[in-house]
Amino acid sequence: MTTPEHPEIPGLKDALARARAAHEEMAAALDEDQEPEPDEPLGWQPVWKRPRKPKSKTEKKAELRKQRRRLQDAGKRRFVAAQSRRPRSRQNRIGNAAARRDARALSRVRHSNAWLW
Repeated sequence: MTTPEHPEIPGLKDALARARAAHEEMAAALDEDQEPEPDEPLGWQPVWKRPRKPKSKTEKKAELRKQRRRLQDAGKRRFVAAQSRRPRSRQNRIGNAAARRDARALSRVRHSNAWLW
């Protein structure tokens, strides 16, 4: 399959010439080393690119204390939430879930007017 001949676009040749002229400048900008100078301020950087600063022992311990406290509080909340639930009826706890589902569906049919159809 051959491509049809297109009429020349007027600004195409000078745009191509400008792009070729700027090519070397862009390549030089991309090729220069990407590492910043040591005395140059970095500005914002994502966490994974920031230089690591080791934490002191006291900072580490304080962080672990906070974490432990947070986890203990969550555990207490979970425990209290489980205690506050109303006790379930014995009938609801016995038997498997599928049987309960079937019984529920049958009861819905029984109490609906489906049999009138």
